[in-house]
This record gives sequence, structure tokens and C-alpha cells, in this order.
Amino acid sequence: MADHLDDYIDAVARVMALPVEDAWRPAVRANLEVSLRLARLVDEFPLPDETEPAAIYSA
Repeated sequence: MADHLDDYIDAVARVMALPVEDAWRPAVRANLEVSLRLARLVDEFPLPDETEPAAIYSA
């Protein structure tokens, strides 16, 4: 998976015209790994079919 993440980092940096120094790569990769792990938890959370989205969001 690390190779895929490195390819993804390269592609996104290129598209966004963001320089990613070699010294930053381990931190960028670690942050991406954590973000993907958290996203997987949300994606895998079971919801019943009758679940409706909230109509109004407020803080």
C-alpha cells in the first residue's frame, strides 16, 4: 500500500502544484494513512436502509 500512497502523494502534489520535500514525505504519508483508516471506519459503519440524512445541521 505504501507504493500506492507514494504515487498518490506525487500525483496530488503535482496537480495542486505543491512542493513536497523529501523530509516531509514520512509525515505526509503517516497523515494520509491515519485519514484513510478513519475514513474506512466511517465507511464500514452499518446503517439501516431506512436511515435518512439530517434535514438541518446546526452547531
